Amino acid sequence: MISYTMHTSSAHSNSENIDDGQDVPLNSLGGRTLIVDQSNSSFYPRPSAALKDAGPQDLIYIRPGQYEDRLFVSERPIQIAGAGRDQVQIFSRRSGPLYLQKVPSGQISGITFRYVGSDQHSAVNILDSTCNISQCRATEGILSGIVIYGQECKPTLNDNEVCNNRESGIFTFAGARPYLTKNTCFDNHHFGLAVRDDGSQPDLIKNICRHNMLSGILLFHGAKALLLENICEQNFHWGIVMTPDSKSSPEQEQLLQANTLTNNPRGSLIITHEPLGEIGR
Repeated sequence: MISYTMHTSSAHSNSENIDDGQDVPLNSLGGRTLIVDQSNSSFYPRPSAALKDAGPQDLIYIRPGQYEDRLFVSERPIQIAGAGRDQVQIFSRRSGPLYLQKVPSGQISGITFRYVGSDQHSAVNILDSTCNISQCRATEGILSGIVIYGQECKPTLNDNEVCNNRESGIFTFAGARPYLTKNTCFDNHHFGLAVRDDGSQPDLIKNICRHNMLSGILLFHGAKALLLENICEQNFHWGIVMTPDSKSSPEQEQLLQANTLTNNPRGSLIITHEPLGEIGR
């Protein structure tokens, strides 16, 4: 028997033992497991309702469904597990469905975040946070799918899909230093992965950037990045684009050996003063 929190019509929750025959993940932190299930009135109808009741040791588990909602998490740990990115979707019409601000730790997994509005928003915003996001999907942002920014921003993103966004897949800027590995960025209107600004220095390892309408990876405006074992292929322009003031590790001459940059019509790598010159053409 696993302890859940039961959502009631009086807008507050009581901890009860409930067994409806469906599996839920174990909470390794030892706290409660708060279940979101819009088809069962015994549980929370939306992820944000569970978030309001969740303590630092609690796990929010989201069962399959499409939830119109917005999660804003600030200055607290977070543990959210969806049933799988093909089974759980959180979408928002007014702003991005996930905003993390100064989140010190935690894990988010198994969810598709989709922005369906018309204003200038991304699907996922991460500001000065150090949590982990894995096996999620970020899609249909009017800006980039995932934006990572702030000098204290050091999240880990692993095995996510970032696709069909109006700008880039994952955009790192303003001094952020994330660890990005095994993410697949495809069918974005600009780049798969973009890094901007002096002080921004992500580790980009074993990511796949494919079928993006400009190029696979962009480093510009003084950005630095570790680039190892990434695959940039079948993008519309280049594999990797860099400005002269950006730096890579390994250095530019070794990037072709350290990464797979094939089948990009204009070539594997270009150093240019105008990396954004062809956006909109």
